[in-house]
Amino acid sequence: MTTLEPAGTRPSPLTDGLVFAEGPRWHAGRLWFSDMHGEAVHTATLDGKTTQVLALPGEKPSGLGFLPDGSVLVVAMKRRALLRFTTDGSSAGAAYQVHADLAHLVPDELNDMVVDAAGTAYVGSYNTEPGTGVIVRVALNGSATIAATGLEFPNGSVITPDGRTLIVAESKGRRLTAFDLDDQGNLTHPRTVATTPDAAPDGIALDAAGAIWAAFPLAHEFRRILPGGEVTDRISTGERMAIACTLGGDDRRTLFLLSAKNWSADALAGARTSVVETLRVPVPGAGLP
Repeated sequence: MTTLEPAGTRPSPLTDGLVFAEGPRWHAGRLWFSDMHGEAVHTATLDGKTTQVLALPGEKPSGLGFLPDGSVLVVAMKRRALLRFTTDGSSAGAAYQVHADLAHLVPDELNDMVVDAAGTAYVGSYNTEPGTGVIVRVALNGSATIAATGLEFPNGSVITPDGRTLIVAESKGRRLTAFDLDDQGNLTHPRTVATTPDAAPDGIALDAAGAIWAAFPLAHEFRRILPGGEVTDRISTGERMAIACTLGGDDRRTLFLLSAKNWSADALAGARTSVVETLRVPVPGAGLP
């Protein structure tokens, strides 16, 4: 196993005081992320200055993405909608509107998403019945269609640098699945990139070597996984669950690691025990987000 951490070091704290940090994205010199059970969207600079940019009471915010004009998209899990807002990141007073209502397409809550360079969003869904998870494609104009079916709890997603492949973590399927992505935004030719039979993957990030960094909540660790399934690196989160990760910073070699004590809002009861940590890695991030 290759160790990416310099000898004698561990991840460094960036920010804390969160209920359930989720959906990290590096954009315009800052880390953006949701606090799902804290019901807000935040940004953080590399020196740890954290700002709440949008309060979303009752919305259960999750995945984030950015449109070509700089607007921010956020998944409202409970409402089953994508919300859109514009902010300079300096205050929590940003106004938002519904970008796309997806309630007619999914019977349960929405989940994470990835947004491509043209502003098309790919949003995963919860599923309680086997094989009923979907990915919804939302065009820049807000129109929405089902892009993929038959998934087992589609979660974190990435798009390769050439824009031709979308990879999604199927949590209940315990695998990473790739789709071809064409110019019309169609997802075709699903195939397994890697299986994770001992644990369910959650949020993911892609690096320039084609490896996937993935969060494994119940295993309490982050893993770097090569195509085919070899695990090259593991980062323990101790008593906290590993929730999501992304690669960012100016050189995309800062790995942001989000973890929380529990994923249940009732169990957390508003306790602000979720944290964001960082770790420098030798292979930079690639693709989107």
